[in-house]
This record gives sequence, C-alpha cells and structure tokens, in this order.
Amino acid sequence: MLFDHKIAEFYLKRDQCVLRVISANVNGIRSAAKKGFLDYLVQANADIVCVQELKAQEADMDEAMKHPNQMHGVWHTAQKRGYSGVAIYSKRKPDAVQIGLGVPEFDEEGRFIRADFGQLSVISLYLPSGSSSDERQQAKFRFLDAFLPILAELKNEGREMLICGDWNIAHHNIDLKNWRGNQKNSGFLPEERAWLTRVIEELVWVDVWRTLYPDAPGYTWWSNRGQAYAKDVGWRIDYHMCTPNLAGKARTAHVYKDEKFSDHAPLVVDYDSSID
Repeated sequence: MLFDHKIAEFYLKRDQCVLRVISANVNGIRSAAKKGFLDYLVQANADIVCVQELKAQEADMDEAMKHPNQMHGVWHTAQKRGYSGVAIYSKRKPDAVQIGLGVPEFDEEGRFIRADFGQLSVISLYLPSGSSSDERQQAKFRFLDAFLPILAELKNEGREMLICGDWNIAHHNIDLKNWRGNQKNSGFLPEERAWLTRVIEELVWVDVWRTLYPDAPGYTWWSNRGQAYAKDVGWRIDYHMCTPNLAGKARTAHVYKDEKFSDHAPLVVDYDSSID
C-alpha cells in the first residue's frame, strides 16, 4: 500500500492528470513556516492546499504565507488575534469564494472557507475543540447542531464537494491509539461519534481515507505529552470528506510525517479530477 512507501516516491510518481489536495492544520502558519512548511508545499506540488489554525491576521502574514509556491490564496481569519483561522491555496484562482458559515458565533472564529472551481467546491474547515473546558465543549456541540443542516444543503447542491480539515472527532476505535481510555474525552465522545456517523450514513458524505484504507489507522494528530509522536500514539481527526462521485475518483492518500511542522501532519490525497 502507498502509505508504506517513501514520501519522495509518492511525489516523484505523480500523474499530471491527477488533482492533488492537501489538508494541514499548521497550528500557526508563522510557526509552521519556520519549520519548513512552505518549502514542503513547493515539493508537494499540490493543486489545492487547505490550511487550518492559521493563528494569524492577514497583516501578520508575509507574501510567502499568503501565496505559497505562487498559489492563489484566500483566507478567513478569527477576530481574536493568534487564534483559529482557515485558508485555501490553489494553483488557479477560484471562480467564487464564500467566507464563513453564516453563523456569527463561529464566523467570528474563522472556521470555514469555500472556493469553487468549475463544478468542484473545496472547503477548508476547522471544527471547534472541546478539550479545554466544558464551555468549549458546549460550543462544539452548538457547532455540530448548526453544521449538520449546512452539510445537507451542501450535498443537495449537486456539485462535486470536498471538505478538508480538522474535524476534531475520531470516528471509530481504529482512529485513535488509546480508544479505551478516551471514551469520556472530547474528540471521542459518543455524541460526537454518533454525529459523524449521521454525516456519513444519513447525509452520505464519504470519508476518503477510511474508504481507501479500511485497516490503516492513518493518525494525523499527536499530543505533545509523553512522546506521543515518537511512539505514534495518535488520533485521526483530519479528514477529506467528499461527495460520493468524487470519492470514487480518489486514487491514493498519504499522511506526511517525514518532517514535523505542527502537532498535526498533512493529509495528502490524489484524485482523478482537475480544476482546469
């Protein structure tokens, strides 16, 4: 399987007819840039890059952060400085851009941006984490309640849709190393997992990684505690979630761990599609 191969081979063997999309929670674009993230994007040569947790206002970002690898950039930053924020970088300029969900509580936090390319719509999503307090967990539940009907509306548009991002929910036991000890913790609560099941089974959004690799954990986030990264004690909370027709075009996927830019790792998927 591809995820056992060296990442260099993955990039070198790229088919030019493939649409490459990367989702990456950078935990601060300025921090990630210092660790080589922008250089990585040049190497990866993606068509679209969805970034979460910018932790920067537009004025805080230099041109390389706004337009890595000379890509077009659109972003939705949080009102609070050094917090949240999402972006989409693309080789070609989007036909249209939507900033925010239309839900003021969460639009102030910069959690959703959509870019349309022909018949394809790509969304960069940063779902709230509830791990810091019960107050934030309740905010996460409010987001889930507000976002479910929006997901239904997006699906019913009849377009190819791809939502990339940090959903902050591990769906099944295979999606985190220590699932037994985390059943009462945010990110693996029964209510959160049941919500994600509804997204997949009722609304028929497709989890691309799990469809391609049913038995591979595919962790994308590791705690900074207890050498979790070195021991690969991770969680799979970053997803490519898309409409069924596009999901059927997913060819290969890879979690990039050769370099560490953040507490998350980039999730890379190649599709038999294009944005031309």
